[in-house]
Amino acid sequence: MKPIVCVGHAALDHVYRIEAFPPTPTKVRSLEHIESGGGMAANAAAAIARLGGHVELWSRTGADAAGHRIHALLEGDGVDVRYVMVHEGARSSTSAVIVDAKGDRLIIGERDHAMPMDAGWLPLEHIAGAAAVLSDLRWIEGTNAAFKTAREKGVATILDADLGGGGHLEDFLRLADYAIFSAPALAALPVDGDEMARLEAVLAMGTVHAGVTRGAEGYTWVGKGGDRGHQPAFATEVVDTTGAGDAFHGAFAWALAEGKPTAECARIASAVSAIKCRRLGARAGLPTREELEAFLASN
Repeated sequence: MKPIVCVGHAALDHVYRIEAFPPTPTKVRSLEHIESGGGMAANAAAAIARLGGHVELWSRTGADAAGHRIHALLEGDGVDVRYVMVHEGARSSTSAVIVDAKGDRLIIGERDHAMPMDAGWLPLEHIAGAAAVLSDLRWIEGTNAAFKTAREKGVATILDADLGGGGHLEDFLRLADYAIFSAPALAALPVDGDEMARLEAVLAMGTVHAGVTRGAEGYTWVGKGGDRGHQPAFATEVVDTTGAGDAFHGAFAWALAEGKPTAECARIASAVSAIKCRRLGARAGLPTREELEAFLASN
């Protein structure tokens, strides 16, 4: 089984469920609290591993208590963490995630901007034998090295195009085969026109697939050769939407590595994202392959 390489962010989340967000600052009692693995690339890697895929996470943490928990939670999920570099003196990323009764959330994240950015230690030779490379664009140097190597070796690249990627998004769209946007990120792209025109513009940059996730409104994409489609969102109980997009990206990469056609990749990714939303935290609800197949059979 060829591995999928995920490059980017790993974090530790502290998730609090409340009844409703208050209209003004005050004290609010939590109905439930859990500790959860977080970080976009790390969550995508966990989704792949839960589905039975072989996945390597290329990331960085500090040598602190949060970093130890990040590693332990990833290992518990079945992710290969040999290339999650531990940096002495750096602070691992942490987040406070507040979720209301509707599943909407507020995320307050903290990242150490002094974290070393060097990517010279990455095992780029692994990419030639990989099924795909996915990045959340939260580590520019790592993504640049991995995507350029993947392009040279003919390995598919998948870009999680979300807000927060700085001014580098357009540069990496030219190295990406599959660009999957959040709706706000697509809207922020400096391109004229409606949503479909923006996706077509991304396709013109050299991608073979450009899509946008829109929560309850589903997933819309365009592709080379006139390929285009829409996958409606699956109806499901929504407890927490945290990490739903990460689950989508991870599942899409897994399905692509399995050789599925685009429409089936979108269907599988939408299902995994919906199943994830049934439980609190970014990873607790991630399905196994058997759970995914049972969900698809009944929907």
